[in-house]
Amino acid sequence: MSTSPTPEEREKKDAEAKAKEDEEQSQLPYKWTQTIGDLDITVPVPGNLKGRDFDVVISKTKLKVGVKGQDPIIDGSLPHAIHPDESTWTLTTLPASGKSAANALPRKAIDIHLDKSNKMEWWPHVVTSAPKIDTAKITPENSKLSDLDGETRGMVEKMMYDQRQKEMGKPTSEEAGKMEMLRKFQAQHPEMDFSNAKMG
Repeated sequence: MSTSPTPEEREKKDAEAKAKEDEEQSQLPYKWTQTIGDLDITVPVPGNLKGRDFDVVISKTKLKVGVKGQDPIIDGSLPHAIHPDESTWTLTTLPASGKSAANALPRKAIDIHLDKSNKMEWWPHVVTSAPKIDTAKITPENSKLSDLDGETRGMVEKMMYDQRQKEMGKPTSEEAGKMEMLRKFQAQHPEMDFSNAKMG
């Protein structure tokens, strides 16, 4: 008798895990999103503060964000390294909302952009002390070949070419290379019989 869960049980368990994850994330004093190459964090702050009122430190493996003289809003180790020179923070004014928007104090946010060192890795959290998300459930955005670095782009283009060749019943780039090597070898050694040669 099988003890593995039915699809309905698995779906219910996934929904419960997602609800718990959403609840944990909603309790954080910031919102965050990520792509495979970078991470963006928005920290709501009082509208009467200016940039000089904040203590923001972005290093290769740590992030600290807070109002000077107060406990930090975020303070911890990053789960993976970043490029601090390519990472930034800005203070932005948010649009007023609600019925009394005309009379309300402006709302502001610190927007932080972290440039990941490893562009092929999803982060489970912003800092290691925060609750994790299930990175296996992330649906990546479609990316363009032009977004990839040269080496990765070359690999992807080769894979796409080989896939098209296979679909058309033609040799892949590796198979074509072997056939070309065999053709050259045959030309250099006409005395040899290649009628029973097999490629593999």
